Amino acid sequence: MPNQDRSIAELEDCCVLDSITHLKREIGEVVVVAGSHCGAYSARYALQFQISAIILNDAGVGKDRAGISGLGILGRAGIPAAAIAHLSARIGDGADCLARGVISHCNGLASDLGVTINMPAREAIGYLRGSKSLPRLEQRIEKESRHSIAIPGGSRAVIITDSASLVGPGDEGAVIVTGSHGGLLGGRPETAMKADVFAALFNDAGVGAEDAGISRLPALDARRIAAATVDAWSARIGEAQSTYEEGVLSHVNETASRIGACAGMTARAFVELAATSPA
Repeated sequence: MPNQDRSIAELEDCCVLDSITHLKREIGEVVVVAGSHCGAYSARYALQFQISAIILNDAGVGKDRAGISGLGILGRAGIPAAAIAHLSARIGDGADCLARGVISHCNGLASDLGVTINMPAREAIGYLRGSKSLPRLEQRIEKESRHSIAIPGGSRAVIITDSASLVGPGDEGAVIVTGSHGGLLGGRPETAMKADVFAALFNDAGVGAEDAGISRLPALDARRIAAATVDAWSARIGEAQSTYEEGVLSHVNETASRIGACAGMTARAFVELAATSPA
């Protein structure tokens, strides 16, 4: 059954979200469990809020350990953080990460509080509640990355954005290259993309539990949007520029296949194909 973002009432001082981008100012100093990847983008986004600790998904770890690169960023800001194994629970589904997630990595602050590898996420929360007394360090918050590029001979806008959350209604008909994982949020098909774009590219986050890391693809097929994922080991998750410059396609949906996309194709080739396709 698809889940809605919600706080788990029986867990005091804990907030459970399908995406880190759903954090709100009023959440306050709580332990956050979010279905997002534990990359740099998620960490920097979280730094805007006064949370006490956080658990994210390791997204298969991937190229340059990008799927857990946020642990160090959070640690340097004084925030204990841990990541669950992508095979233990569905990425993009906060409730499932809480219910089934098993810790695969953590930063030094979380370790000092008692969090250990192979610990259930629900158990780790008990230790992370002790983080409220830790000092928080001021950090420079980097702006979210989103820009357009031109494809020679292309008839469609190509937008490079680190997060799919930055896509909006004004992007209809465009080709979108993201650093986001390819998972639905809470299993809800309507979260696959906020606009009816022509094509979209994501990171497969190691595919993970129940193929959650590529679950946007069939949902976008139903909307006739060409969609694909790049292999998590070919490009850094959370970095759209890496997706575009280094990514190699791991999965494509039927709509993408009809315009000529296939696994093994470079992300650059896919973007060029989508930008110039007459379909």
